[in-house]
Amino acid sequence: MPDPADQPLFCKALSEFRGVWHGQPAFFPEFGPKYGGGLATYPYQTRPMAVYAKAVNKTFFCWGGSLPDSDPRTRFWDFGPGGLLQMVSAYDHENGRLLDPVCVFDKWCADPHDNPALQMDPEGYLWLFSPSHGNWTTRSFIHKSVRPYDHTRWETVSDSPLFAYPQIWVDGRFGWMFFHTRYAKGRGLWIKFSSTGHTWSEPVPLADFGCGHYQVSCFDEASARLGLAFDYHPEPGGLDARTNLYFMQSFDGGRTFRTAEGGSVETPVLSRDHSCRVYDYEAEGKVVYLRDLRYTAEGEPVILYVTSRGHEPGPERGPHTWHLAGWSADAGWTIRTLFSSDNNYDHGELWIGEKDWRILAPTETGPQPYNPGGELALWVSKDQGRTWRCERRVTQSSRYNHTFCRVPVNAHPEFHSFWADGHAREPSESSLYFCDREGTAVRRMNRTPLAFTQGASEE
Repeated sequence: MPDPADQPLFCKALSEFRGVWHGQPAFFPEFGPKYGGGLATYPYQTRPMAVYAKAVNKTFFCWGGSLPDSDPRTRFWDFGPGGLLQMVSAYDHENGRLLDPVCVFDKWCADPHDNPALQMDPEGYLWLFSPSHGNWTTRSFIHKSVRPYDHTRWETVSDSPLFAYPQIWVDGRFGWMFFHTRYAKGRGLWIKFSSTGHTWSEPVPLADFGCGHYQVSCFDEASARLGLAFDYHPEPGGLDARTNLYFMQSFDGGRTFRTAEGGSVETPVLSRDHSCRVYDYEAEGKVVYLRDLRYTAEGEPVILYVTSRGHEPGPERGPHTWHLAGWSADAGWTIRTLFSSDNNYDHGELWIGEKDWRILAPTETGPQPYNPGGELALWVSKDQGRTWRCERRVTQSSRYNHTFCRVPVNAHPEFHSFWADGHAREPSESSLYFCDREGTAVRRMNRTPLAFTQGASEE
């Protein structure tokens, strides 16, 4: 691929909020790809994808965009050539306007695993982390905005080494904390550090057993805790047999880790039976799909995830059950069953407020049932996650499934979650959406900038 600064689309304002469509092999006769659809805000392992900046009252967000349909590189059935655009925009809460979407650069691939992550440093500069899906695809990049709170102009900070599934947290006490995946014999979990974001430490391994892992992480500013939840991929079976639930946390910005109970964790973790294991789902023959990790006001971790009986789409491997695993000093780990949906890749994230906890997720049957996404529902708990009820159907009568709802860092009530839609079984256009905290104002980002449409995805 050409260097980002040499591309005609480098830092170019575009006229469309266009999401990427992708179909992931293998393919199944009744349900199409293993997972597919509008994957502009995929994957869950890449985070954050949006951040609210109180200083300028704007929410900045990124996604994987696509070229116009007439371009020959708009092809996302596999991992071949394609035009995956690293897109950034912002919502101005002061006047209720979407700002021009900007293509930072073209990744020149057909793989939404390379969708970017977005973070903001204490001075207001935006940082875009563009990963590589393994060692056989494209280069990895880090870009920084030229000016604080401005998504229109960018400079390249780094184009090496390779990293996958970036999860980036920054704090005035600890600096930058950069979780990521490195491919060797499997998907190993690593972390590295920086004081400025321009130069980085050597990566430190965190977990590497079986065929590797997926992870979700978060940094809780109030308690200064950095948390990491992960699964493991057994051998044989690999990522399609992902299972078990593990957790560890750090009080010094990721330099050392402990279990929730306080025991020391020597990294890298190299055993499936390690003391940081929360639950042994492998013994029950269940797979685990991580969704989110948050901390309560008391500084206690809560993990959101889905279990089922296999990776294949369809009802035979159900139910696809959503759970919360929460730890407290009084009770240890407590696992609660919340609700169910119809696919392993149904994704929503947890928000913990002062009075209630919320999850916006595609738990309702969509136009392409048993495929990723569906119709969105807002689930609310008023007793710290013990019981949940569906407060409202947020979308309905949609043409396509809604997929991968993402919550910004320090989410503003007016832009509390954003996502994309798309046909889950065959190529289609893909639009982007956002909604407020109550799920009552759903807005589609039009193909015209500075505008939006009220309502769900009906035409």
